[in-house]
Amino acid sequence: MMSNLFSIFDPSTNLFNLSLNWISTFLGLMFIPYSFWLLPNRHFFFWNFILNKLHNEFKILLKNNYFSGSTLIFISMFSFVLFNNFLGLFPYIFTSTSHLTLSLSISLPLWLSFMFYGWINNYNHMFIHMIPQGTPPILMPFMVLIETISNLIRPGTLAVRLTANMIAGHLLMTLLSSTGINMSNYFIILLIITQIMLLILESAVAIIQSYVITILSTLYSSEVN
Repeated sequence: MMSNLFSIFDPSTNLFNLSLNWISTFLGLMFIPYSFWLLPNRHFFFWNFILNKLHNEFKILLKNNYFSGSTLIFISMFSFVLFNNFLGLFPYIFTSTSHLTLSLSISLPLWLSFMFYGWINNYNHMFIHMIPQGTPPILMPFMVLIETISNLIRPGTLAVRLTANMIAGHLLMTLLSSTGINMSNYFIILLIITQIMLLILESAVAIIQSYVITILSTLYSSEVN
């Protein structure tokens, strides 16, 4: 019995006293075959189709902020988070996206860059955005306070949303698997079926969460202009 249930998200992997956990963040590049870059194949066309769909959607969301290549950062973030979410489903691979260290490192710099760009280049729009149209004068100070707080917690909500969703499924699968020792054969078969269904659900969550964090970041960037 493990002493801490959350220890599954921080395994002690080291070589020559060097922690190798975070190297798993770059394992996604190793899973892409060289033929993907050199020869047109089904994987290339499928991935290219997904990226083109994302590019068209991000271009619409960015509105006036769109310029050539501006969607590349969001497509790269989607690919990076998607690879790490899927890698966390494999046994004995460190789940980097279940840690706030990584998710905050993605959301906080993006949010800060949006805020600096908006307040430096378009501060009138940023002030107007704090007070919705038609707000009574007596409520304006409260609306400014509420909008400021909601704006400040955005990077935290992005990071916590990704981390919590990745942790929840992994914890549920771990709790169910730890109960299989005392089960009979019939219940073990039922448990295996349940775990397979949860694994399929977690695969869907891995795609959805990478899409959600990218879409929200795109929406936040479109609000600064």
